[in-house]
Amino acid sequence: MPEAQPPALTSPLARPYAQSATRGADLSNHPPKNLTVATTGASGSLFLKHFLRVVDEDKRIETVNFIASDSALRVLAEELDLKGRSDLVAQVLGSSAKTSKSKIQVQSNADIGANVASGSYPADAMVVIPCSVGTLARVANGIASQLIERAADVSLKEQRPLILCVRETPLNKIHIRNMYRAADAGATIFPLIPTFYNRPTSRDTMAHEFANRVLAHLGLPQPGAYRWKG
Repeated sequence: MPEAQPPALTSPLARPYAQSATRGADLSNHPPKNLTVATTGASGSLFLKHFLRVVDEDKRIETVNFIASDSALRVLAEELDLKGRSDLVAQVLGSSAKTSKSKIQVQSNADIGANVASGSYPADAMVVIPCSVGTLARVANGIASQLIERAADVSLKEQRPLILCVRETPLNKIHIRNMYRAADAGATIFPLIPTFYNRPTSRDTMAHEFANRVLAHLGLPQPGAYRWKG
């Protein structure tokens, strides 16, 4: 009896990976101009800070819709010493903030009727940084009662890039299953793990390089980013 052959690429199980590969190829030729950035209650606000800084300075990106969960606001306050919710972007970015004409627009997580809640709104990609395992669970299981999860759900149903920078350790089986479910639906699991082969000299260097890696994955390579030469 001949050996069983692996399922063809067009099988239901393989299709999400085929779609992801196609999207990745398209991104190199059509980098996102309209980006949704969300942050949740996991530790790692420094990574968000550097990600927003790089995004704000990248002229290829025209619009950024930024959403912070209530839990994220508490973590931001503790890790970045933020004071309240007013001027949130300016507080996160610090001295680099462009207070007059920032491309970063803050959306309320409670506003389920915001622009990014609809598939007709032309968002090109979404990044959740850091992504808590609670947010991961809701995205992976289609629970969209808040704007962050709804925007992520829209990204999946419209087959747009969705990057989840998951931050948790150790991982239990529920977390691992939810990462599989989210990836199987089309998301990219991009754990919040810094690089060390570039010999970073500070926490800021590590966070900045991580931001570079995420944006390169979206088709937005950054000048000055570290390139492994072997």
